[in-house]
Amino acid sequence: MAEEGLRLEQRHGKARVRVARVWRHDDGSHHFVEWSVSISLLSHCLSSYHRDDNSDIVATDTMKNTVYVKAKECGDRISVEEFAILTGKHFCSFYPQVFTAIVRIIEKPWERVCVDGKPHLHGFKLGSESHTTEATVQKSGSLELTSGVSGLALLKTTQSGFERFVRDKYTILPETRERMLATEVNATWRYSYDSVASVPNKGLYFSDKFMDVKKVLMETFFGPPETGVYSPSVQRTLYLMGSAVLRRFGDVSWIHLKMPNIHFLPVNLSSKENPSMVKFKDDVYLPTDEPHGSIEATLSRIASKM
Repeated sequence: MAEEGLRLEQRHGKARVRVARVWRHDDGSHHFVEWSVSISLLSHCLSSYHRDDNSDIVATDTMKNTVYVKAKECGDRISVEEFAILTGKHFCSFYPQVFTAIVRIIEKPWERVCVDGKPHLHGFKLGSESHTTEATVQKSGSLELTSGVSGLALLKTTQSGFERFVRDKYTILPETRERMLATEVNATWRYSYDSVASVPNKGLYFSDKFMDVKKVLMETFFGPPETGVYSPSVQRTLYLMGSAVLRRFGDVSWIHLKMPNIHFLPVNLSSKENPSMVKFKDDVYLPTDEPHGSIEATLSRIASKM
């Protein structure tokens, strides 16, 4: 029996189930993905907490095995978002006691290699930034779906500055209109599809959308290739990047961006004997990653009152 005066909120699942999938096509080309899948189930299994009764628990080992079975059943290529949705839908429909499934997946950035200028049929190399997704599926069919990119390292060697900020007795940072700007973008965006049935029935739709969102983020950060675009602060650049995504993609309802300001410090070396041993001229920097500035924000559309 449950103890009086206590409230229990619980979930259980399996974390970091690693699975790789190869699709082999008739033309001899292969496609490869590697996913780390984490599953969390909300279910009616209170008896396992209140009493010695595990009859309603879905074993986490079963969840692990389900990932491999579902990957096997995907005869055609599938996006990581679609796999998260179908896996979550399985747990909610297959087990009567499960009312919500949360499936989070990190896709490693394996990229097809080119040899002699041609895409290799079955050769891949590991890139940098990862593709993430999280699908929350309800037994009713309602859906919350987010996608994201993590570890997107971006740097430009000019067209950045930082001026007219608060100055007080603790401030030693000089103002500048010429500095290097580097960051590692971690972005998450929410799709507006609110049910499993409303998701576009288009092959690899979310894979293409991921690449398009990433492209908009990078284009906004860098600006035109010939001239670039000036950044007066990481905050302003972050805002422009997020708003560009919302303007471009009508099915993205909000986007969260976390962009640390990774510093490259100008190198000036001097001594009493040689006061100008090394004089900085926008050329030699000391790369640092700690400490770094931390800037993040969420942009969303304001709902119309009409």
